[in-house]
Amino acid sequence: MGIFARQRTRREHQQSGAELTDDLRSALAPQFEAVGEALAAGTSSMEACWVVGRRQAEQGASLGESLEGLRATTQLVVGRDPVFDESHALSLAWSESVLGYLHGLSCADPLTGLSTHAHIRERIAELYRNAVADSIGASSVSRSHALVVTDVGHAADVRDPVSVARRLALLGDAARTVFAGSETIGQIGTTKVVVVAPRNERLADRVSLLRRMVVPEASRVWIEGLPGSDASAVSLLDELARA
Repeated sequence: MGIFARQRTRREHQQSGAELTDDLRSALAPQFEAVGEALAAGTSSMEACWVVGRRQAEQGASLGESLEGLRATTQLVVGRDPVFDESHALSLAWSESVLGYLHGLSCADPLTGLSTHAHIRERIAELYRNAVADSIGASSVSRSHALVVTDVGHAADVRDPVSVARRLALLGDAARTVFAGSETIGQIGTTKVVVVAPRNERLADRVSLLRRMVVPEASRVWIEGLPGSDASAVSLLDELARA
């Protein structure tokens, strides 16, 4: 299709608000069809941009290539460059997908230096396996260990990943000062630091000290008991990550 015919098709499409024409669809990169359809229909393209960002990262496309694909799509369908929200959604999804891949290769979060969710899961699973192997039962883990949870909460704008990462890193440093032994210290979800700590006579004092050290970086510090089975512990970690 020639450039003038393409522009005419685009103008006609903008006026009708109908689905993408076959000519427009064939001109779009396959990954960006959903974005084009949302733009053509006049609906929000944020979700489509998010999906495209993740898929582009999974297929090895660079962020620059992905943003250029988005620009080509918006130019072709609605005759403009991407707006901030569209570019931001794609970029954030691309970044999260790449970071997720890196987390899978490493036991530490590259931004905060804290152990990843997966590493914390494995450490807790190890506690349950050892308890079973020692014939003392998985339920003994709830008596021998606990989670010390520190939540950034409202102290940081969760829409600003850099600000949250900085606060999490500070909380992690404080936790390492208080729990200076072999305890596993990691990140759960987007706003929490978790310590897998021995449940002993010093635990309450350590938590009180940590609470004093992290104000005002954190809104809450508490002890979370571990359940009687590994499967329940996995559910607990997932719930903490979502909350």
